[in-house]
Amino acid sequence: MKYKIMLACMGGFSTGMLVKKMRAAAQEKNMDVDIEAVAETELMKLEFPDILLLGPQVSHMLADLQTQFPFPVRVIEPVDYGMMNGEKVLDTALRELQRHR
Repeated sequence: MKYKIMLACMGGFSTGMLVKKMRAAAQEKNMDVDIEAVAETELMKLEFPDILLLGPQVSHMLADLQTQFPFPVRVIEPVDYGMMNGEKVLDTALRELQRHR
């Protein structure tokens, strides 16, 4: 199964860097995942992903988004975000997806 993982932050730029690292981690594991980054202002326009990961700077949106969307919405751990630990963020997203399937 191919998962679609969406990351969101203030402008989409810092999550864009994290997306590259997540894609590299997925490639190393021979996983077929679609990982994209968007600005928080684009969230209501997006095609539904399997999971939405919020950058820590937009974590205040979590509760509201969890009630608006039918898929899991989680905040990326600040340490993993700051370290741009793509492998750990990917693993966390995949674990969360497995819990909700």
